[in-house]
Amino acid sequence: MGNKYTKRYTEEFKRDAIALVDFSGRTVTAFARELGISSESLRGWYRQVKADRGERGSGELTSSEREVRKRPGISSRVAL
Repeated sequence: MGNKYTKRYTEEFKRDAIALVDFSGRTVTAFARELGISSESLRGWYRQVKADRGERGSGELTSSEREVRKRPGISSRVAL
């Protein structure tokens, strides 16, 4: 868990922010600044959505792959 200063965003907010980046042609940094959030947060959300869609780069895991790796006894070396 994050500390008491960690800001949490709803799934709806994340989805809307990602859609803005997808359909506008503007940069992640520009939208993050406009929305008042960290560009790294928005970039991470965007990468995760792309991975979940099958548009991932090398080394990126889908949400379901991340969940499997979080389970006790699952090695990070297990090929998925």
